[in-house]
Order: sequence, then structure tokens, then C-alpha cells
Amino acid sequence: MLDFTGWLGGILLAACGLPQAIKSYRQKHSFGLSIWFLYMWLGGEVLVLVYVLPKWHWPLIFNYTANILLVIVILYYRLWPGITLTEIKSKQRPL
Repeated sequence: MLDFTGWLGGILLAACGLPQAIKSYRQKHSFGLSIWFLYMWLGGEVLVLVYVLPKWHWPLIFNYTANILLVIVILYYRLWPGITLTEIKSKQRPL
């Protein structure tokens, strides 16, 4: 039961970044997110993954690996957006 709990928690935590990664992919940008937030998120995930790898704790390894991949997608669209801020503003409808 404890292993199931660990895996369930790992899957849920790994999925946390998925909605933002999908949104960034669809909109072709991540302008609303702080670049420093993304760098710290990525750095923290990598460091903790390095820590848990020798322990072979698979739920955590899955979680951190998935989060690293998701934050890379989000960071990519923050650094190299497929759309400019001017284009975003021109597509917005007035209230």
C-alpha cells in the first residue's frame, strides 16, 4: 500500500506542470512566467533527481524526470516564443 501511495503521489506531482506545458505549447509562449522561477524550478528538480538516483526510489525518479521535461518545454517557450507580445495584443479582443 505504501508503494502505491508513493507512485500515486509521484504521478500527481509529475502531472502538475502538464497544464502549463500544454498551454505554453498551444499559445507558443510562456510570457506570464518569471524566467527566474523557471530557472530555479529546473535547477531544484535536477539537484533533487541527482540526490534520489542512487537511492533507486522510482516514484521520485519518475516525478523529477517528468518535471524536468515539462519545465524544459515551458522554459523553451519562455526563451524562444513562437509569437511576439505585439501579436498577442493584436489578437486580444477589447472588453
